Amino acid sequence: MPATFVVVPLWQGSISSRAMSLADGAAAILGDLPSAATVSVEVPSEAGESLGTGIRRYSALRRVRERTDELLSTVAAPAITIGGDCGAALAGVAHASRQVEGDLAVLWLDAHPDLNTPDSSPSGAFGGMTLRHIAGEGVDGLALDAGTRVDPARLVLGGVRAIDAEEHRFIEEHGIDVLTVDDLRDPAVVIAALEATGAKNVFVHIDLDVLDPSAMGGLSFPMPFGVDAPTLVGLVRAVLARFPLAGAAIAGFAPSSPEAADDDLPTILRLVGALASGAPGDRPASGAAAS
Repeated sequence: MPATFVVVPLWQGSISSRAMSLADGAAAILGDLPSAATVSVEVPSEAGESLGTGIRRYSALRRVRERTDELLSTVAAPAITIGGDCGAALAGVAHASRQVEGDLAVLWLDAHPDLNTPDSSPSGAFGGMTLRHIAGEGVDGLALDAGTRVDPARLVLGGVRAIDAEEHRFIEEHGIDVLTVDDLRDPAVVIAALEATGAKNVFVHIDLDVLDPSAMGGLSFPMPFGVDAPTLVGLVRAVLARFPLAGAAIAGFAPSSPEAADDDLPTILRLVGALASGAPGDRPASGAAAS
């Protein structure tokens, strides 16, 4: 069955000066997705309150999580989440984990590991804590439960170029593979790291800041020395030729204007097509999203 696209224009997990542009980025991508295979989650317009959690805008984040969970409960096929902020991936990973009964590895392609806690985060932004909550550690209503969380031993980080002290401690404690940008140029290295987790299925998360800023203008947190777009597209296709896709997410598109969005969309749609190539019924990928 082809993948279902789930558009979650979440901006509340970011503290970037371009945070609200994340909703614009999700809307721009939505315009090029197949309408029959696409559903959207309504994101509150208000910023939300922390409610003593140490997470900025927690109340809005939790509401979006609940709404996304509810929508995904009706989706049987692999879901490709289109953010928005990285926090949009949270419900998608939980859904994928349920679909494959926990037999899941997560490939987190991002300039940042997103493994902070509310106590260690220098900003309180949930985007920088998302993967820690996927591993089951964090605040009630956001952290995945025992039935859906992903064991840290089944996390593989790729393209990370900025790691905070607590994130480094967590990575070292759990022996999490951290692959460099150079490693991403060799799909065999990435596939070997995923094979070492012992999982048979994969969730692929792409924060677009894993790309070098020369590849895309609409990045909320551009960071130099990232991977180039053709290499990233080829990597995703190679990984999904080896592992069944249980789910995926694309996050971090924050265009400065509609015209700027048009410049970046071809690259994003190639990544969408590469992800869709791993869904049953989409081998090989076809249609506009795969072009």
